[in-house]
Amino acid sequence: MINFKQITLSDKKDIDDCFSGNTYRACDFCFTNLYTWNAKFKTVFAIAHRTIFLKFTESDGYVYYMMPIGKMPLKDAFELIKQDAKDNKIPFRMKGITARMWDNIQKEMPDMFQYIPDRNNDEYIYLSEKLIKLSGKKLQSKRNHINRFKADNPDWEYFPLTEKKELAECIKMLDEWEESVESRIDKTLRYDYIATRLMLENFEYLRLRGGAVKVNGKIVAFTIGEPLTTDSFVVHVEKAFADMNGAYTIINQQFIEHEASEFTYINREEDMGLENLRKAKMSYYPDILLEEGIILPKNS
Repeated sequence: MINFKQITLSDKKDIDDCFSGNTYRACDFCFTNLYTWNAKFKTVFAIAHRTIFLKFTESDGYVYYMMPIGKMPLKDAFELIKQDAKDNKIPFRMKGITARMWDNIQKEMPDMFQYIPDRNNDEYIYLSEKLIKLSGKKLQSKRNHINRFKADNPDWEYFPLTEKKELAECIKMLDEWEESVESRIDKTLRYDYIATRLMLENFEYLRLRGGAVKVNGKIVAFTIGEPLTTDSFVVHVEKAFADMNGAYTIINQQFIEHEASEFTYINREEDMGLENLRKAKMSYYPDILLEEGIILPKNS
């Protein structure tokens, strides 16, 4: 039996310990994402035999399990999950399965499951060097945007987020950004707003890294991220005022240069099926499109 429970801030150490040594570059395996997006996904977890089990509710209303991470043999972990699904009278469904996860599942349990691609959850991974230097013809437009931003705003300044006052300024900017994007929607219903605010309010406890750009003494863009694996860094949040030409481009480049240059790969997460977000992420030409899918029992 798996005894699932709600995720709270106090669970960070235990969950981090389970993810320690994880080599999957998927952004799901990160306490910050699990905790701050819980308003949407209602994620619950359990730890048994030094292995973490995760279960969440997707917007389609279905309950999904995630790949178990830890020391327990994969086949044994799957048996526990299947039993939990049976006990709760729900179908066995698992989401966020990358190609490498799928290979491991197939090796341990051949021909037991079917794999369904889930393009909206594919994650965009880039070489950090590329995001910093923006070299080559394909990224010429990005360099142009940055040059335009610098020309329009000669007093611009990048700085890392380290002080509570700076984080409070980011919250204020977040509120302004939210109003400028969609003033008709209640902030309490905007899950990305909730997640971003939780990151800013618990920035030190979550051990996040952040950076911001100021113009005329006012924050116009900020980004939040953290180490994901030994060679990968994940960018959780990127906010900028869209009416400032190049603001998104410069915070992207500056943040990676100053806060994540020691990592080989930068995971900029998924596009959630949003056309504008997909276009923006594809415009940087990902080095890896981390394909994810859903697995179901073959007899379902």
